[in-house]
Amino acid sequence: MKSITVAELASRASTPLIDVRERDEFAAGHVPGAVNIPMSELGNRLEELPSEAFDVICQVGGRSARVVQALEAQGHDATNVDGGTGEWIAAGHPVEVPSA
Repeated sequence: MKSITVAELASRASTPLIDVRERDEFAAGHVPGAVNIPMSELGNRLEELPSEAFDVICQVGGRSARVVQALEAQGHDATNVDGGTGEWIAAGHPVEVPSA
């Protein structure tokens, strides 16, 4: 399984990012530009995944690692973000919070 650090994620400009946390977690703050497809909904939303290579993030890296392993088995070019959104925030990177 391929994985990158949050520092590597910060340097990627054009790679799509899928956030597999639940909707309430995503709404509390996420990496700018991330698209929310919760792990619990992924099986019904596979057609929404990018056709090109993409990164997958969750809160600490566990859920996204499981998702990446499953998607790789289906032929997707997915990369896990080690440390997840928690590490992204701890490193001082910007966070996007949807306006209510």
